[in-house]
Amino acid sequence: MSNNLIIYSTVDGQTLAICEKIKQHLSAENEQVTIVSLEQASELALSSFDKILIGASIRYGKHRPALFEFIAQHRAVLDGVKTAFFTVNVVARKPEKNTPETNPYMQKFLTLSSWTPALLGVFAGKIDYPKYRTVDRVMIRFIMWMTKGPTDTTGTYEFTNWDKVEAFANEFKQL
Repeated sequence: MSNNLIIYSTVDGQTLAICEKIKQHLSAENEQVTIVSLEQASELALSSFDKILIGASIRYGKHRPALFEFIAQHRAVLDGVKTAFFTVNVVARKPEKNTPETNPYMQKFLTLSSWTPALLGVFAGKIDYPKYRTVDRVMIRFIMWMTKGPTDTTGTYEFTNWDKVEAFANEFKQL
């Protein structure tokens, strides 16, 4: 049994939902799991964990700057334990963009970050138009129109493949 830390960086909550699903899967396998936000993670003794998983969402084409700051600040610890990273974005709803090798946001992350996790994952996110502020609703609808995604702003569209999340949790457990 290993001591696992799951850190999430989320805007609308889908990354947290994915992290909770991974935690549920690992806990069912008798793994010890702590789940915290990116902001809470700096308060922990990161080196006390055997494995660290970070999940982060994309908004308007970027991961949050705090993600890169956290990685830079804790790089030595991250390099000293088994680590994994996944990104959540709606572009990953497309089969040709849903792997670490083909997802543009994962590739951008790997270019911008000096950290190389042992395991990488890409998951499609969720669009929840009714929950968004007006400006976000308009912008996301425009992006969806450009990329041939759903544009009905009365709808909620979940693209996450939960079987893929569970498979990733299994891979993480095996690290």
